[in-house]
Amino acid sequence: MRFKLIESVIFFFLSLIVGGLFYLQIIHGDYYHRQSTNNRIRVVVSDALRGRILDRRGIVLADNRMAFHLGVIAQDIENKKVLFDYLGRVLNRDPALLERQFLRKKTAPFAPVILAEDIPRELAVKIEEEKFLYPGLEIQQGFQRFYPKDDIGAHILGYVGKIDDTQLQDQDLYGVTPLSIVGKTGIENEYDADLQGTPGGRQIEINSRGRQVRLLGLKDAVGGLDVTLTVDQRLQEAAQELLKGSRGSIVVLGLDRADVLCLVSSPSYDPNVFTNKNKRDHLDVYFKDTETPLLNRAVSGQYPPGSVFKIPLALAALERHKITPSTRFDCPGYMMVGHRKFGCSHVHGVQDLTGALARSCNVYFFHLGELVGAPIIGAYSKAFGLNRPTGIDLPFEASGKLITSSPQGLGWYTGDTLNLSIGQGYTLTTPLQLTVLMAAVANKGVILRPRLVQAVGERQILPLDFSQRPIVRLRDETWDAVEKGLKAVVDDQEGTGHSLRDIKGLEIYGKTGTAQSVHGKPNHAWFAGYTRSPKKENIAFCVFLEYGGSSENAVIKARDLLLKLQTLQII
Repeated sequence: MRFKLIESVIFFFLSLIVGGLFYLQIIHGDYYHRQSTNNRIRVVVSDALRGRILDRRGIVLADNRMAFHLGVIAQDIENKKVLFDYLGRVLNRDPALLERQFLRKKTAPFAPVILAEDIPRELAVKIEEEKFLYPGLEIQQGFQRFYPKDDIGAHILGYVGKIDDTQLQDQDLYGVTPLSIVGKTGIENEYDADLQGTPGGRQIEINSRGRQVRLLGLKDAVGGLDVTLTVDQRLQEAAQELLKGSRGSIVVLGLDRADVLCLVSSPSYDPNVFTNKNKRDHLDVYFKDTETPLLNRAVSGQYPPGSVFKIPLALAALERHKITPSTRFDCPGYMMVGHRKFGCSHVHGVQDLTGALARSCNVYFFHLGELVGAPIIGAYSKAFGLNRPTGIDLPFEASGKLITSSPQGLGWYTGDTLNLSIGQGYTLTTPLQLTVLMAAVANKGVILRPRLVQAVGERQILPLDFSQRPIVRLRDETWDAVEKGLKAVVDDQEGTGHSLRDIKGLEIYGKTGTAQSVHGKPNHAWFAGYTRSPKKENIAFCVFLEYGGSSENAVIKARDLLLKLQTLQII
């Protein structure tokens, strides 16, 4: 009896062992085989060289340089204290702090934990020579993004940084890891897939001590494609210098191919701050700066357009036969609506459309606003894209704001229509939108989609044919009447842009705007226009000065801009 009991116990435990072996080897055999393979095979990823960004003349605006990173592989560590004491000495940092950093970042036994990025080459060589004494150390060789022109064109180029969780989930590419570098803003973001390239790597077999036994496979990294822009770096530098010390934006757009020749936002920032550890102290400065240097004012900034908005109103009034070019209104310097006075900049007297545009007479356009009505003003403005992004190949473009009825259901009054008529009230636009508006007037209704990239690698990015572009179809007489007024802005002695009329070899058309800003701040200053030249490229342009005061200040900047364009033989 006793013997049978012992036999039963032994049989029970043998059954457990056999069952366990069956479970491990038969049921989960494939799983543990894979785990075993993973434990003895390591993939070492090698970075792909990120594509460069060039201007239209081949000047390099974003490039790469060699960089060395110090990593620690958890599986290979033999003596943690010795290792981190050594790292503390060579990096001049607290060993305990380095160890805590290592434990916080560690994800897998064979995944290197980067403890120091972009270390000096001399230090990398020293550690490489001594790492056999400290198992677990690894020097990774990669590439660091840098921008040779510093802050010139930063809002176009953007910057790069480590991939975030959202971007990591969107990526389904070989070699993409939490340490991968991706574009965050600008062209770096918009064309990231082309610039990235494909990482390479080595598949190696290692022994139980983490030593390489043999090379199992090799995949070469494939560099990213260069991206060639439409912008002219010489013009970028000149425009940024014009805006030095000011908040604002300058945009220059070719009328034929919709090429963005210049797009500057001021103040600017140095994108190297995001990639160079020696400059990262400046990051907090940028984020806390009340002048918001990281904001792309040309594309993402939204401001009341002021009198530039009188252009779509004038087109609507003419096209709807509310007025003719010779229709006159008297300007005593203000217009009364009930007990409220709506002012004008001067007492202009009796004005026709050409004179009202040339002198930017608010009272004339108050009358037009009453005749046309807010819904029709809104419809024509929307036709020119003042309520939607232009479609430029940059991320985070603002859509503007165009409201022609009470946003809170409180009623829409005559005063609201008068404010709308002169680009005030609820209306907001971007400098790029007003540049596209001027291009549409110059091209008799053709709405351009601005483009910043003309080639990706060897592949040319062709502009849309004119027949494929949206068009606002108006009568020729309508276009001619408004264009005559925009020409008078420059040519008329009393025109608000008359200081441009002595620029030789160009026909210049434009509209000034002085827009009220928030209470207690100076006005915003605008000048938007276009040029015609018998020999060179025709352009539309916009100069915007945030809190710049009188529109005359924007006209002065526009004059310097046009002279520079002539000097560079662009126009």
